Amino acid sequence: MFGRMFDLPAFTAPEAALQALAAAMKDAAPDDVTGDNSNIPSGFTYLGQFVDHDITLDLTSLAEKQEDPNATTNFRTPRLDLDSIYGLGPDGSPQLYARDANNVTQPGPKFLLGKTEPTPRAAGVFPNDLTRNSEGRALIGDHRNDENLLVAQTHLAFLKFHNKVVDMLAAGPNAPAPDKLFSEARKLVTWHYQWMVLHDFVERLTEKGIVAKILHEGRKFYRFQKVPYMPVEFSAAAYRLGHSMVRETYSHNHVFTKPGGVAAATLNLEFFFSGLSGRILGEIAGTIPNAPNSPPNVSTLPTDWIIDWSRFYEFDPAIAPTPNFLFNHSRKIDPFLIPKLHDLPGGGGSLPLRNLQRGVNLGLPSGQDVARAMGIPALKPAEIATGTDGAVAAAHGFDRKTPLWYYILKEAQVKTGGLRLGPVGARIVAEVFIGIVAGDNQSYLSQRNWKPTLPAKTPGTFLMSDLLRFVGDISPIDGVTTG
Repeated sequence: MFGRMFDLPAFTAPEAALQALAAAMKDAAPDDVTGDNSNIPSGFTYLGQFVDHDITLDLTSLAEKQEDPNATTNFRTPRLDLDSIYGLGPDGSPQLYARDANNVTQPGPKFLLGKTEPTPRAAGVFPNDLTRNSEGRALIGDHRNDENLLVAQTHLAFLKFHNKVVDMLAAGPNAPAPDKLFSEARKLVTWHYQWMVLHDFVERLTEKGIVAKILHEGRKFYRFQKVPYMPVEFSAAAYRLGHSMVRETYSHNHVFTKPGGVAAATLNLEFFFSGLSGRILGEIAGTIPNAPNSPPNVSTLPTDWIIDWSRFYEFDPAIAPTPNFLFNHSRKIDPFLIPKLHDLPGGGGSLPLRNLQRGVNLGLPSGQDVARAMGIPALKPAEIATGTDGAVAAAHGFDRKTPLWYYILKEAQVKTGGLRLGPVGARIVAEVFIGIVAGDNQSYLSQRNWKPTLPAKTPGTFLMSDLLRFVGDISPIDGVTTG
């Protein structure tokens, strides 16, 4: 179930006021480098989306949410257990797995991978797409991970990570028995993923050392008896920080970048080359009219759209730059969202308005009330009122009673210059992630003093860049593996 961390009065606001604030949250200069966040590479924006899909899936209708937000069901386990890639395992979700080489009637321990389609700009065929059915739908544990190409390529990286661990264990001196190979690989993959999320991802968003501090002192606000729940203060407010980190354009690889490449990788194109939101259509690609002002439909991912991870994560030691190299920083954590998110594809409307409306519909408290409940000094009205967005907020009284999602973003801007979360947002995000790992009796925290064992720049740690080096798939179309 979803639930609440704080028993506080609900924040309410007129619809017109929410619309005005949402309109004021538009980034007026989305390609201005002064809005970039040098602290967080862009890969973490979509790792964050991947993680979100691993822990939350809300299929409850809006009417039901309004009747009883506390009864909203989370259809995803509130654990960092990678059920978004594993599904129900080889027995329960055999369509996700390659057949066993020794018994072809049974699924084996490795994931199926899809193949790309060669283009004049990149002639090879690579195992770098998701597996798809005849109409281009991705055969994966969570359909949302084919919403855009960046989260799809992140999902693919985790499939390859699991497969690489299977190969490593099978070839090792203490190889598990064949019937134990999958479970041993999954355990090792999941523990390294959990460690990476807490120590690489969460600490980039919050502050270095916060995980060890909370583990030592204990969680003060996110508590449960036995089973973790998904707090709405986290899922509908604090963890929606990622929306402000999205870029309008990306340097995707040496082909789709500017300057030097044929075109910049706009967010529109990142959505276009997907099977859920875009025009990867399998066998029917040629029978469906092309979308207006867009590239032609495709049956599977074109090879020239394979991601170059060196543009999205910092590697140490550094990888030699690929042609037309440009690194992607995320945008700052602040109240401004790129114009594209104010006009979502398919008539989806304004994302900031939807977030603000959702907060009201769920009965979220104001940011000031949450801060006081946590014993953290609340932002002063004058701090909320700064900037063009703040002026609109103040005009509607939001400088004194502020929607929680907007407050989290404004706090990050005021307290850290948008480089990371402020004290309220950081504590909520860190405690929830630590809690859902600690509440899982099969997580790495259930093992005394466990440390990562896979190869890493710093032994005993494991970063997302270590995962990608281990996979050995940095930029296939440039021949770059582990650098």
